[in-house]
Amino acid sequence: MRRFWIFCVLAVFFPYVATLTVNGTMKGIGMERFGEGRQEGDRRIYLDRQGQGYVDVEEYLTGVVARQMPADYPEEALKAQAIIARTCIYRQMGERREISESELILDHLKEEQMEKMWGKSGFLEYYQKIRGAVEETRGKVIMYEGEYIEPLFHRVSAGRTRDGIYPYLVSVDSRGDLEAENYMTVMVWTPEEFTARIRRLPDGESVTKDQIPDSLQLIGREEAGYVTDILIGSHGFDGEAVREALELPSAAYTLENYEGSVRALCRGWGHGYGMSQYGAGQKAEAGMSAEEILQYYYQDIEIFCSEP
Repeated sequence: MRRFWIFCVLAVFFPYVATLTVNGTMKGIGMERFGEGRQEGDRRIYLDRQGQGYVDVEEYLTGVVARQMPADYPEEALKAQAIIARTCIYRQMGERREISESELILDHLKEEQMEKMWGKSGFLEYYQKIRGAVEETRGKVIMYEGEYIEPLFHRVSAGRTRDGIYPYLVSVDSRGDLEAENYMTVMVWTPEEFTARIRRLPDGESVTKDQIPDSLQLIGREEAGYVTDILIGSHGFDGEAVREALELPSAAYTLENYEGSVRALCRGWGHGYGMSQYGAGQKAEAGMSAEEILQYYYQDIEIFCSEP
């Protein structure tokens, strides 16, 4: 009789154990619901978009990092990204110990999405690599004067990162980004195409195609190369707003007359604030640790371990 009941218990729990052995997680179910790896006080996320209960922040982070950074980047760069992602979640949570997924401003990949992105042959390798980066940085966040920072990051800088509205966002050299495959983007528009895009902006209705390209003037540019102000005809426009209208990958661009059309030469990819992911990858390959990379791109910060 005793053997009979033991067999029944094993029959009930074997599917969960097998799933964990193959996948590393129990799909759709937060590990803490079974007491596995759960510590008192751990932060967690309510998966209200999926209706699948709670998941520990550390488990959720794997899908966030997989979405944010290419999996073939060096491990120390992935660790830096994991710390950034965790800091972002903690900053949004504040003093709370849990938060709904719908409240987060982060994109997250499920395991099936990762497998589709990497293929079956690469899924296990890349999943374990990113999961390892999360686990090895467990609880680590970025602080400035006792507060979680806003950990801005971008794919490729224009050669320098930008000064920001926070004291820890200081322009630093990232010239290695010039070697990135997608560092330079070239786009061309006819006067009609260019005018149509600019006219979508506030006060853009005043721009006419006969003003293009001769009346274009870049009248404001940051030291790092990002455009702040543009004059088109007699009207001034914000450099970032024009970037969005033209769908350029960054605001570090020039506009020039190209055989009667407008040609844009754009450097970098992203807003240019905080950590350059490509630069982080290069620094990791040069032997810098995740903490050293973060301390380079964010000034006077502290890497603090908030969890045991």
